[in-house]
Amino acid sequence: MDANEQPQAKITRSIVFVTGEAAPYAKSGGLGDVCGSLPIALAARGHRVMVVMPRYLNGSSDKNYAKALYTAKHIQIPCFGGSHEVTFFHEYRDNVDWVFVDHPSYHRPGSLYGDNFGAFGDNQFRYTLLCYAACEAPLILELGGYIYGQNCMFVVNDWHASLVPVLLAAKYRPYGVYRDSRSTLVIHNLAHQGVEPASTYPDLGLPPEWYGALEWVFPEWARRHALDKGEAVNFLKGAVVTADRIVTVSQGYSWEVTTAEGGQGLNELLSSRKSVLNGIVNGIDINDWNPTTDKCLPHHYSVDDLSGKAKCKAELQKELGLPVREDVPLIGFIGRLDYQKGIDLIKMAIPDLMREDVQFVMLGSGDPVFEGWMRSTESSYKDKFRGWVGFSVPVSHRITAGCDILLMPSRFEPCGLNQLYAMQYGTVPVVHGTGGLRDTVETFNPFGAKGEEGTGWAFSPLTVDKMLWALRTAMSTFREHKPSWEGLMKRGMTKDHTWDHAAEQYEQIFEWAFVDQPYVM
Repeated sequence: MDANEQPQAKITRSIVFVTGEAAPYAKSGGLGDVCGSLPIALAARGHRVMVVMPRYLNGSSDKNYAKALYTAKHIQIPCFGGSHEVTFFHEYRDNVDWVFVDHPSYHRPGSLYGDNFGAFGDNQFRYTLLCYAACEAPLILELGGYIYGQNCMFVVNDWHASLVPVLLAAKYRPYGVYRDSRSTLVIHNLAHQGVEPASTYPDLGLPPEWYGALEWVFPEWARRHALDKGEAVNFLKGAVVTADRIVTVSQGYSWEVTTAEGGQGLNELLSSRKSVLNGIVNGIDINDWNPTTDKCLPHHYSVDDLSGKAKCKAELQKELGLPVREDVPLIGFIGRLDYQKGIDLIKMAIPDLMREDVQFVMLGSGDPVFEGWMRSTESSYKDKFRGWVGFSVPVSHRITAGCDILLMPSRFEPCGLNQLYAMQYGTVPVVHGTGGLRDTVETFNPFGAKGEEGTGWAFSPLTVDKMLWALRTAMSTFREHKPSWEGLMKRGMTKDHTWDHAAEQYEQIFEWAFVDQPYVM
């Protein structure tokens, strides 16, 4: 095979992604990155791929759908006490059919799922419409001259799309439709499950006998008052018990969701389906994250010529107003300022860390308390600490390239992308050994069987002492063992973090799904 030739799948399929977001149209986190990149990678391998998502119009996002054309297809969806009309828009880009479900409930100010006052109160209604529309799209939309048909693989992402496998089992297969289709549930973050009061079940338009698939009872300690029975419906639980295969976004997370600590109440159900539960680490978009071509960087570099990285570090130090010193380790943090990301540990560690000859830069927004702490810490350590409150994509690229060490002390991290970006840019990650961080960062071992091994440091348990130990070990390696440090950088840069690698693993999951009969007929 020619080096530039795209590897092709052995068996090509019709694949339908259903998601609440996909970059570049709408994105609030990692889910948008995955659903914006994985479909393109699968299409490049020969599959026919459709992505179904809402057409969000909030004023600022309208331009993202400028090239999507009206299909003139309308459907009536029977749910929530009436019949609701939705329409479809379509854009063909990068060999993928991007299908946008249009309804007035997707046209409002704010973010995708809420505004300054919290989550939208009708999110259950909005994503019920999405799931019904996604089931109809392969049957009625003539894209490129012909429909996708019934022999599809539905890839449903998180709770927003979790009603799809339930609808296939309850409303389509009993009438001979979609008997040859399969569904794969991809869990990006188990913390969000789409839980609403049990009284809303009749609104979903499902047969009464299917209530058990979505039934959810909160434990007594989680109920509001003594008369609260804790009865609810749980969209994600419905997909867990009806999907043919279940995938999490890393192998470590696939184990964590089966434990009481990481299962968010679904651990026993997920344990019962362990035979069809797998983990696949997300990829990264090499077009956006490539130190040899990145437009956000002042200098470019590669694994064969790292001189540009030192120049990027000097430029970053100048930009931040820090002393320009090549010999001092520059540590970076990029992410939300909240409890999950371990900001409280960084806050406790900073006084000890600032006694060292080190520089530290943080980029992020979130909890106002942590934002205020970043500002006050910067004024206390003017030559060592910088806190950039807010978020800027170009700045995040320059921090990733300019830092020597990237710190990620997350309490849980289903996959994590920043550590992949860091390794791609020759920045050594120091992470808490959890979820996808443990899977992707191999702790440095100078005495490996084949010489030096590892791409960073993964510490555990999550304590300030352990985190400081890992950082000090990394800093001493940076200062005193330059050849070892360069080896760490190069091993990280040569790792295969591409979406093509992940797409190949998804193909194996799809093959296993079609070997078996549908889990629920």
